[in-house]
Amino acid sequence: MKGCNGIAKAESLNLFNVKIHSYFYIRGEVKMTVRAHVYVAGRVQGVFFRWYTRDEAEKLGVKGWVRNLPDGRVEAVFEGEKEAVERMIEFCRRGPPAAEVENVEVRWETPTGEHKGFKIRY
Repeated sequence: MKGCNGIAKAESLNLFNVKIHSYFYIRGEVKMTVRAHVYVAGRVQGVFFRWYTRDEAEKLGVKGWVRNLPDGRVEAVFEGEKEAVERMIEFCRRGPPAAEVENVEVRWETPTGEHKGFKIRY
């Protein structure tokens, strides 16, 4: 389990929720990686929602993507440390200054580690 420079990684399976969580041990701290798939409804397109989301994700070290949907919602995937992903969800609940968020739907998923950064999808 232990890697170089005090970094170790382990994965555990929760049989009741059927979700795999990744845990990273870094210099005495255990960090849990999570993934949230988020849908944001309201006045969220044409108000720079995607750009603010990308900037916030980059500040927090969250990986994933954000895009506009044809039905007027914004869809995003956030993957990273649990606290950082929760902060991204809270950001989505209030949105950037010109947004009027009416509803945020969150689906917790199994982390994949597939993203290298945070992108705006078109």
